[in-house]
Amino acid sequence: MTAMEGDRESLMCAIVAVDHANNLCYRVCSVCERSLADTTSHCKFCDHNACNPGSSGTKRLFRILMSIASDTKVFVVVCFDRVARVLIGCSADEFFDFSKLHPFAAATAGNVLQGEMFRMTLSRPKNGNAQHLRVVSVVPLRSGFRPAILSLRELYGVRVSS
Repeated sequence: MTAMEGDRESLMCAIVAVDHANNLCYRVCSVCERSLADTTSHCKFCDHNACNPGSSGTKRLFRILMSIASDTKVFVVVCFDRVARVLIGCSADEFFDFSKLHPFAAATAGNVLQGEMFRMTLSRPKNGNAQHLRVVSVVPLRSGFRPAILSLRELYGVRVSS
């Protein structure tokens, strides 16, 4: 059950597995959002202090590789920050900090999401080097869907201060 719309395909699917071995997030410049190495603390392309003096220089964004299954095929797809926030339920920085305190949080988040049904819109990568389809939108199909971070907080007994 798919609907093609130009370079995009919309389908109902289930998450089969989430690749938690590779980090679920990566560091970027907080001004221009270019990828940074884990050992780099500032962007070589912009002077973040001139653009945003209150900026910390870096932030994290989600990049989640996962397998999904439709009624006819299994795909490997990548979810970037905007879409991944729907699945995880928090920012990549918040999830990274949570994972530092709870080392198995990424694996557990994958287990929580496994089997969940969604309507996903996939697009072909614009970058010629990219290997996987991109998830450009995701809508949970189960009315009781909870983002992974809520289940993780409950599992690990973490209370959120408001």
